[in-house]
Amino acid sequence: MSRVNLLLLAALLASSLWLVHTSYEARRLFAEVDRARGVQQRLDAEYRRLDAERQTQATHLRVERVARDKLGMRTATPAVTEMVTDPGPAGSSSAAPAPAANAAGGTR
Repeated sequence: MSRVNLLLLAALLASSLWLVHTSYEARRLFAEVDRARGVQQRLDAEYRRLDAERQTQATHLRVERVARDKLGMRTATPAVTEMVTDPGPAGSSSAAPAPAANAAGGTR
């Protein structure tokens, strides 16, 4: 009978150690999941902030103001538009002139 008792005691100790190990792993994994959720929340908040910033940076008025102030661009008006006509290929005797084109690169 004492051999059976020793065998049961060994099984009890092994199962106790396995239970402690499993509990420790469960707590460790739960803490890791909690940290990952915190990181996810911070990244989501930063994404929303950056998206809102992108939307404010891309408004038409801001783009126009930056083009005017930093790049020195201005709105094309008839006063600053130069009309260019294409004389056609050299040696051509075509009497019809080519249509006038608004030269995008011709603004001063």
